[in-house]
Order: sequence, then structure tokens, then C-alpha cells
Amino acid sequence: MSKISRRTFAASTAAVAASAAFGFKPALAQAYPARPVTVIVPWGAGGGTDATARIVAALLEKDLGQPFNVVNRTGGSGVVGHSAIATAQPDGYTIGMLTVEISMMHWQGLTELTPRSYTPLALMNEDPPGIQVSSSSPYKTVKELADAIKAAPPGKFKASGTGQGGIWHLALVGWMQAMGLPANQVAWVPSNGAAPAMQDLAAGGLDLTTCSVPEARAIIEAGKARSLAIMAPARNPVFKDVPTLKEALGIDYATGAWRGIGAPKNLPPEIATKLTAALKKVYDSAEFKDFMSNRGFGTVWGDAGQFASFMDKGDAQMGEAMKAAGLSKA
Repeated sequence: MSKISRRTFAASTAAVAASAAFGFKPALAQAYPARPVTVIVPWGAGGGTDATARIVAALLEKDLGQPFNVVNRTGGSGVVGHSAIATAQPDGYTIGMLTVEISMMHWQGLTELTPRSYTPLALMNEDPPGIQVSSSSPYKTVKELADAIKAAPPGKFKASGTGQGGIWHLALVGWMQAMGLPANQVAWVPSNGAAPAMQDLAAGGLDLTTCSVPEARAIIEAGKARSLAIMAPARNPVFKDVPTLKEALGIDYATGAWRGIGAPKNLPPEIATKLTAALKKVYDSAEFKDFMSNRGFGTVWGDAGQFASFMDKGDAQMGEAMKAAGLSKA
């Protein structure tokens, strides 16, 4: 090394040291994200979770100036994608969409992952279940329906909305528990989702469904069903005539399907803070609100700490419901 180059090197080193001493960081260390970010979705392309992830990714890209590429990692009833998020490098370049199933899968013995396996960043969406009956049902209020269910022998009433052990099944179980009834007071008829369940309800094959009101919306608007209540702390402004269970029955019970953004555990705090702030801008944007509203999806904001508490509460609630229904292997 020549004297000049040694001198130049020494001067450069001294400058970096001086910068560090005064709290300055090299530009590269400040530049997150400095390259594309992968957004993992544990569910298939075209579904509600995928659609929500893609609008969030597009708006993050617009704000932070790097591509946010959505990758669908399906399989194992959500285990594959949630595992891919949890096991990625905690460097901010792999994040993902966490869904309500992360509070259910470990109770079923499908994985050891729990909500505590992640760095929570933001809760973006929640869709509480509604209690729907057909338009020909004799029950005009949820109190009338609840009184009839209490008076009937177990299994006389039949409900659906998803598969056995799915979120809407557990919502029904939780409602029965909140009323002091056995978990199987209303028989569950497994279905391939809310759409076929609502069709079956309209045709007279079911007494009620416990899917979300947005999922039931088409059948309701067609005049073939009505929603009697929602299992939420407050009314949905889109369906403002539908009361909460607390309003209608005095039962303080709420649950729902939800979606939020998380990262691998031990994400550096400065990156987590930056991502949460960017996600709040996404949440507050007209583009996001319009997108969600047009699809009937509920929007709810929770920052990192609120999202962590929300998941902990939901995890305990799902465990209780699964144990009561005989679905827990934990």
C-alpha cells in the first residue's frame, strides 16, 4: 500500500470513527429497506387474505420505495406459511400476514407455533361472526333464537359456516359457553366455507349460520336471510342495524377472524418501529379504507403492543373453545 493510499485509508477510518462517536451511522445502515421485501401469505391467491396482503404490500412499496413482493406459501391448514414467516431471518426482509389460525393450530396439535413465535407489527383487519337465520325463520331477534336454543334438546338446532374446528365453529362454541350451555348444544354441520353454508341456510337445511356478516351479505341483500346479531364489542358501521350480543343479550362475548402483519421473532426494534409506522400510514390511507370497504372487510388498527395483547387474548379464547368442543390435543 502506498503512503498516499495509507494516508487516505487512515483519514477515512478516522472519519468513520468520528461519525460513530457523534452518533452518525453510515448511509447503508440507515437505508432500510435497501432491497426488496418478501411478504408471505399462508393462504392461496385470490382469497381475502391474499387480497388484503396485496393492497398492503402495494402501499408499503409506494411509501418505502422498495418492492414488497407477495408470496403465497400454502399447505398444512396454514402451518406452512406461518412457519415460513417464523423461521425467516429477522432482518426485515421477510414479513408476512398472520391470521386467526395461528391462535388455533397449536391447540389442534398441528404445530408448536403460537402468537409468541413472532414480532407483531400491526393488526389491520377483523371480521366478527354474525348470527344469521333464513328469512323464513320464526326468530326475529337473537333473544328469541337464544331462548329457543336453551329450551331445545342438544343437537336439535343445526348451524354451519366453515369446517369442523374452524373459526366460525369455535365462535358458535364460545357463544354457547357464554350462555352457560354445552359446547354441542347446537349441532355443527361442516361446510366448505360461508358461501355454501349460506346457500344451505336459505334453502332451509340449517337453522343458523355464524359466519361474518360480509360473507353473508349477498344472501341477506337477496332477501333470503337476515343477521340477528354480531359477536363484536361494537356495531359494524356498514351493518349498523345489527346489534351486538352485549346489546341484545347482555353477553360480553366477542371474537372474529382477523389479519395482521408480523415478522420473525427478534426483529431489530428500529426496523419494527419503522414498519409499524409505515403500516399505520397504509391503514389510514383512503386507498386501503376504500379497498376494504368495497369488499365488506372490517378494518381495525392495533400497533405492535396492542396486536400482541390481542393475539394473546384470542389464543386463550380459542383454547377454551377447542377444549370445550373436544377438538384440542394440547
